[in-house]
Amino acid sequence: MSFPFPIRKIIHVDMDAFYASVEQLDDPNLRGKPLAVGGGSIRGVVSAASYEARKFGVRSAMSGPMARELCPELIFVPPRFGRYKEVSKAIREIFLNYTDLVEPLSLDEAYLDVTENKIGFPSATIIASEIRKQIKEKIQLNASAGISVNKFLAKVASDINKPNGQKTIPPEEVIDFLEGLEIKKFFGVGKVTRDKMYRLGIFTGKDLKEKSEEFLTTHFGKSGNHYYKIVRGIQASQVKPSRIQKSLAAERTFRENISSEIFMMDRLDNIATEVENRLQKQNLAGKTITLKIKYSDFTLQTRSKTLNHYVRDKSLILETVKELLFQEKMKDSVRLLGISISNLNNQDREKLTNTKDPPSIDVQLKLDF
Repeated sequence: MSFPFPIRKIIHVDMDAFYASVEQLDDPNLRGKPLAVGGGSIRGVVSAASYEARKFGVRSAMSGPMARELCPELIFVPPRFGRYKEVSKAIREIFLNYTDLVEPLSLDEAYLDVTENKIGFPSATIIASEIRKQIKEKIQLNASAGISVNKFLAKVASDINKPNGQKTIPPEEVIDFLEGLEIKKFFGVGKVTRDKMYRLGIFTGKDLKEKSEEFLTTHFGKSGNHYYKIVRGIQASQVKPSRIQKSLAAERTFRENISSEIFMMDRLDNIATEVENRLQKQNLAGKTITLKIKYSDFTLQTRSKTLNHYVRDKSLILETVKELLFQEKMKDSVRLLGISISNLNNQDREKLTNTKDPPSIDVQLKLDF
């Protein structure tokens, strides 16, 4: 049987309600109760919610007052990122017992390529189950996993049997799975793209597959080519242990909304100082400067400018930020400001860490997945 895509054995491990679960792990009094990591004040925002809280509709990025309205019994605890990093490091050590090809996406999720692994075991499904078992026994936390032939499919699969479950999409089931998948469940298809696809009559993977590459690129630009390939199970992206940093940012949420550009520049001065310190610490510089503005009604706006040269000095960053700030009139008072630097000077540092060719796409026997 031939498959129109490279065959690898990829696992996506996603910790269940990670921040909230760590808090419940460390404080037994919080277990089994609706919990939100973040602030419950009028300026507060939910960073993470336990599954007990999610039953009431509480979600990350939701305002504290809205979350409390949905769940009056909701308990708020402040985030402890140092602790989350500590636990994340312990989880990563478990991953490394099975493969060196580990690509962290954040503190609570990562891709693993186990096509060739340290224990010489052929089944990625059993490896994923063993990893989840190890995390539970050693760290007392639950993890979910997705297993398939590429990163996209593994990511989608890990969400299917959450929490504390896993899903395998073996090579021979990939096409049928993708054709039956709702378009809103395609990883990377956000609300705006989803609604646009709906208007074009695309509701499932099968609908997407029926569209020509020309049609998709006409309506979605470069992303159209990605959608054309992904619905056919084609993705060349490899698991890279050393993910190159694409950007660096700092931001602040204010206790009270700001409506004066003078006050905004004062806050941006402090944010630019933090950005400069981080750039210097990592020996980085960038060409693209982006100003992030979140208004009092929670709408978000970004303004960017790409320079002809790399910058890391605060004065040069702030000069561009000031230009972006006064680029157009504010539509409302502001609750958050941020500065990010991208188009960094580290592009040449990335090394190919996973250059082995995937197994032949002409597979005659069913793989042990």
